[in-house]
Amino acid sequence: MVIWLFPINVNLLLLLLKSRINARIKLSTVSLCAAALVPVAGAVTVIPSTSFSSYSTLESYWNYLYPWGSDHNGSARMVGNSTVHSNIAIASSTLSLIATPTSNASPPTSTTNPHLAIHYASGAINAKDYITVTAKNSYTIYGEFSAPTAVGTWPAFWLTATGIGEWKGTADNWYNTFNTSSVVQSTLVDWPTDLSFHSLKAVLTAESNGEDVKIDFYMDNQFKVTQYGEGFVGSALYLFMEGSSGTPGPTGTTTYKVRNVEVTRTGS
Repeated sequence: MVIWLFPINVNLLLLLLKSRINARIKLSTVSLCAAALVPVAGAVTVIPSTSFSSYSTLESYWNYLYPWGSDHNGSARMVGNSTVHSNIAIASSTLSLIATPTSNASPPTSTTNPHLAIHYASGAINAKDYITVTAKNSYTIYGEFSAPTAVGTWPAFWLTATGIGEWKGTADNWYNTFNTSSVVQSTLVDWPTDLSFHSLKAVLTAESNGEDVKIDFYMDNQFKVTQYGEGFVGSALYLFMEGSSGTPGPTGTTTYKVRNVEVTRTGS
């Protein structure tokens, strides 16, 4: 701090003060204008709602089957590629994952735990882009679903360790978050059995600790529950859709329909 000792000229002092105030006002105005010109990060579309408009568009955003192959933990083996669409079909911008009974599967059991016998051929797809939540971004995942609820069916819409839509042969949708194989958060909500379409949404945001992810779940745009994924920040999560059946399962064809799936990212 500097202290000036000199005789005070009041008029001069007022003039100096006025000049400084005007200068500050001009500087503030310039700062505000500059701030207004700084772009705000908006939502980036990772997967558009039109990704099921054609097979070529599907293949731009999705892979056939699971990232690791055709088998998972159920009694269905996933079948499909760019030329075989009996179990992964598109029509009228709607994806159908179709499970049909099969016999004499080769190999006869699933190649993944718990190695169940294969009784169905079905369909699955997985997103080409990972969902990676960081401290600087958030993700919104949305879709509309006509899900079978017959005993033995198991259609799903899920991220690694997080079930957004999961129907296990009852009139319920399961929201699940697995922090370990034994530490699981589960919330059941009623699901209509008439195969009408209903929307599901998950909003994923990093917690302030920089490690965990807050997941808000919605059905038909109504908030349902919040769950937390421990250590999910920075993890590359797969996004899957599958139609599957177990034992005892349907004796005929079961179809799981999905439309208007959209994934957006906000932030950097």
